[in-house]
Order: sequence, then structure tokens, then C-alpha cells
Amino acid sequence: MSTDSPGRNGPVSAARRRDVIDALRRGAVPESGLDLLATGLDPYQSALDAELDAVASGASVFKAVRGEYGSGKTFFARWLGERAKRRNFAVAEIQVSETETPLHKLETVYRRLTERLATPGFPPSALRPVVDAWFYALEEDALAAGASEERLPTEVERLLTARLTEVSRHAPSFATALRGYRTALESGDEATASAVMAWLGGQPHVAAAARRSAGVRGDLDHFGALGFLQGLLTVLRDSGHAGLFVVLDEVETLQRVRSDARDKALNALRQLIDEVHSGRFPGLYLLITGTPAFYDGRQGVQRLAPLAQRLATDFTTDPRFDNPRAVQLRLPGFTLDSLIGLGLTIRDLYASGSSAAERVKEITDDVYVADLAKAVGGVLGGKVGVAPRLFLKKLVGDVLDRVDQFEDFDPRKHYALTVNASELTEVERNAAAVDSADDVELDLP
Repeated sequence: MSTDSPGRNGPVSAARRRDVIDALRRGAVPESGLDLLATGLDPYQSALDAELDAVASGASVFKAVRGEYGSGKTFFARWLGERAKRRNFAVAEIQVSETETPLHKLETVYRRLTERLATPGFPPSALRPVVDAWFYALEEDALAAGASEERLPTEVERLLTARLTEVSRHAPSFATALRGYRTALESGDEATASAVMAWLGGQPHVAAAARRSAGVRGDLDHFGALGFLQGLLTVLRDSGHAGLFVVLDEVETLQRVRSDARDKALNALRQLIDEVHSGRFPGLYLLITGTPAFYDGRQGVQRLAPLAQRLATDFTTDPRFDNPRAVQLRLPGFTLDSLIGLGLTIRDLYASGSSAAERVKEITDDVYVADLAKAVGGVLGGKVGVAPRLFLKKLVGDVLDRVDQFEDFDPRKHYALTVNASELTEVERNAAAVDSADDVELDLP
């Protein structure tokens, strides 16, 4: 995390600053602007950038990130996703969960992927704009090859068939649905076009009439999902995107599901890794995040020996010498110094957009930020590694906002750190060992 000035890479736009500050005020990881906060990631940058470049050239990469709760796994994933977007990748972040996105049901994972799909030009869900751009690219290619206006539909169909040949071997209905979507658009049938697009995105319960019109039937299943992913990668590449960056976040939740579902999920993960390494998905960068307990414990990866073998990485050496090219990366987590450094970065970022910048920096000086960091860490039983979310939420919402708005507000006189058990995450509550919902109050010096 950063201890440098937020302006080190040049001026920060008001929109980017606002997005970051608003997210921290809510106690959330920002969706964008993470480069303003990220240093300490320098050892990873060159290796990860090289992997993104390889994926843009047609390779595929699988990566696993490990770290304790609060070590910044989601931050890391979004930071890398931003770097991918700057290379014109499409990006999708998927939260693995037993009820909403069970990993052993790849059709559901694919559906969440299309729902969360974003590109540099379009927010989620960007599936339809991507497909529309693909058909436009096919038309441009056909015209460039000398096709007349009369022959254009035929030439586009020929190009569609040629570029989806490999996909059609595994998921012929993907190409069929694309044809049905295009036919519905050309006939002005928006309702059918939207329904077929939903079916292409893996949505269940699409109207039977729309499916019949497109020449497809049934809903997407576990095995068809991999073929549809292959098709999506082809469409992304041909519509001008460098590749697809996918995050499966919080995979450690698999440890808490029923044993039969857990075994199926671990095997699905093993299958995904094998498919990525086989070269079936050119243009895919797949990243998973999990806790050390998930990778090393008997209820996680170690439960399936073939998966454990594929993810095995040596972490017995000094973390300074971790290999960023390895299949697994470990995040070191926060120390008190790095937590204070992050607080100073946020204080400076906040001040750079404030009309009272000098007062913000003077009142919340380096000593105060350090005191607040120590106090929050103390509330959480001294476990600084899980403190960043709460610390930044308090710093922005309770302190900086008040200093910015009230000229006579001095946090040393008018603010005592108050933490209610109800505002803590489960991990934070465990760290604090709070036995009741009573407030914890600390007076800062």
C-alpha cells in the first residue's frame, strides 16, 4: 500500500478521487482508482504485466492469490483488473458463494461472469455491447475484403462460421444463438433479440418462443458453460479486446459448504486449471483468491490431491524472495507502519480535493493519523492485519469529513473513537473478541 503522495503519477481527476473516497467512507474496496493507493506491489508488477501481455498475445494464465483476511486480496484483484483494463481487457469479478454462485455449477459461474462483464468503455453487463461490436467488426472485415452491400449478410455469415469453428465443436448452440440474435435485430424484433442475448449470457427461464426463434433449446448446463466461455473469448478478441480477466474471489467459502458440494467444487476448480493450461482458452487470465487455510487445510485444496499438486508453491523462504511468476502469490498483509502509510496517503488524497486542504493536513497531521491507526488496531486486539477497512472508514467518515466541513472541529478534542460491534465484519468481531454489542470508546491523545 502507498506511502507516497497520490499525485505521484500526475493530477488526479475529481471523479477518480470521489470514487475512492466514497467507497472508503462506506467501508468498501474502491471499484477503480486503486493505483492511487497501491505501492508495496512493485515486486509483482513486472511479472504480472508480462503475464497480461502474454495473454493479450493469445496465451492463457491461471493465478492463485493467498492472504489472511484483511491482507488486501480483493484490493489486489481489482488493482490487477485495472491494469488489465488499461490494456483493453474485459474484466469480470465473481464472488464465490454456496447459494448465489456455487463453484461446482459452472453454468452459474458463467452467468455471473456475463452479468459482471465490464470493458474500458462499458460497465456491467457489457455482453450485448461486446456482441454488437463483434458483428460490426465482421461487417467491416467483409467490406474490406470487397463484399458488396448485397453480399454483405452472406459474407458476415461466412465469417461468423469460420471464426466460431472451434467453438462450435464444443458448443454449437453458441453460434446458433448469435445467428438468432442477428436475425431478430435485422427484423426489428427487439424482444426476441434481448431474450436471445439473455440466453447467450446463461440466464435460465428464457421464453420458449425466443429460443425456438433462435434455433436453440433448453438452458445452459455445466459442460456447455466451458464452450460458451470459449465463444465469449473469440467474440472479445475479434471485437478488439486484448483478452478477458476473470476473478473468482473468496474461494475459501468452499470450506463451509457440504462435503459433497465442496468435493464437486474443488474438482471443478481443478478442471478449470487444466483447461486453462491446455490452451483451450486463449486470451483468458483467471485469478482466484483465498486464505492460507483454504490452500493448506484439509477442508480446502489439500482435500483433492490433483488440485493440491497443481497449486503447490514453496513459501518456506523469506517473503522477500517469493517468486511472482509462481502459480501462487502470497500477500504479506499490513503492519502498523504500512497501515499508517496508507492513512497518510488517503489523508493527502482527500486534502487534494478539499477547499480546506491546508486545514485538513494541519489538523489531521502525521501524528494524529498514526494515533488513530494504533487506536483502531487496539480495538481489534492488536491484529493490524484486519484493521485497514475499519481504519479507513473511521478516518474518512468520522474525521476527515468533519474537519473538511466544520472549521472549529478538532478530532483531538471533539472525537473519541467509537466502534460498535454491529459495524464490524465477522473477522473483525473475532479479532476484537467483543462479547456484546456495547460500544468501545477510546480517547485519542
